Amino acid sequence: MKTRFVRIGVGALGVCLGLAACGGGSSNGSSGPATLTKIGPGEGALNIIVWAGYAEYGQDDPTVDWVTPFQQRTGCKVNAKIANTSDEMVSLMGTGQYDGVSASGNATLRLMAGGTAAPINVNLLTNYADINPSLKDQPYNTYQGVHYGVPHGWGANLLMWRTDIVKPAPDSWGAVFDPNSPYKGHITAYDDPIYIADAALYLKSTRPDLHISDPYELDSTQFEAAISLLKTQRTVIGQYWSDYTKAQAAFANRDTVLGTTWQVITNLLLNDKNPTPVQAIVPKEGSTGWSDTWMMDNHAAHPNCMYLWMNWITTPTVQSQVAQWFGEAPANLKACDIIAKADPTFCTTYHVGDAIFLHKLALWKVPLTACGDSRGDVCKGYADWLHAWTDIKG
Repeated sequence: MKTRFVRIGVGALGVCLGLAACGGGSSNGSSGPATLTKIGPGEGALNIIVWAGYAEYGQDDPTVDWVTPFQQRTGCKVNAKIANTSDEMVSLMGTGQYDGVSASGNATLRLMAGGTAAPINVNLLTNYADINPSLKDQPYNTYQGVHYGVPHGWGANLLMWRTDIVKPAPDSWGAVFDPNSPYKGHITAYDDPIYIADAALYLKSTRPDLHISDPYELDSTQFEAAISLLKTQRTVIGQYWSDYTKAQAAFANRDTVLGTTWQVITNLLLNDKNPTPVQAIVPKEGSTGWSDTWMMDNHAAHPNCMYLWMNWITTPTVQSQVAQWFGEAPANLKACDIIAKADPTFCTTYHVGDAIFLHKLALWKVPLTACGDSRGDVCKGYADWLHAWTDIKG
């Protein structure tokens, strides 16, 4: 499998204190276009914000190119702006200069509730029927019953270790939170405020007295328990990672032997010319994860081209290309028929279509002050998460 994965975190740029502020809005001050009822001719251009690897035009590998054929078919010239974090995506969308974005779940609610994202007419999405049903009508792409995008792909955050060093094989996240770990200084964790949810997920299983039901909806007591756990973990962390190439290298050279990973990092280590003996699992407490959605700006200057792009990027052929290049589970289930010709194990490895596996994941979402239950507005919002994460890292 040939894979390239560049997701450099969901970090700390442009903190939003409230959903309205997060939305930003267009500089033109208009109320935005009405939801399209049909796709017209392309406007000749498309300005999008993407994770690196989502809009390839052969710049890194001439055989990896789905932008050029899109431009040839539609006449929509693509200008893709790579963003390194979800906060950067929210900030860029707020300028009104872009037609759409490939947003992760810890950004999408800010775009929907803040008025930046436009409602999407799913009847115009030609591949929508083939999208994994488990990804549809979710809080990260639907708001107040209205669709705001089309699912693109998803993945899990896993526990990985070097099998030649870490013994016995761990089955719990407790292995990375143990202050007395024999692997102190060689443990890694994901470098982002959203990682607080990983600690909360672990506490959900190990501290039932905290009554954590959702790792992204934490009241003061629950939040402080998670922060305390992470501060204790800080004493055994060798390095935090957001660049997958550095995480891969750290495992390869033994600087890191245990910690959080993505499936693609595991694959790259195992498939290298000099394979690194690693194994990755979803521990018994479960895992967090992410799902990306293509969304259109409410003031998009090129809405027809954006719809044409969403239809193009979700075709089975393009989905198969992106999934293998980027390293993720494609949203379009028909992509697996194409991928299997090159890699029969890919869709099994990435759990494509496995609803049970997907539903066990606590997918990234925006932490809000309003808890999703009867507690009311007593949960910690994203600004609190960011402040706490900065304090943890010192």
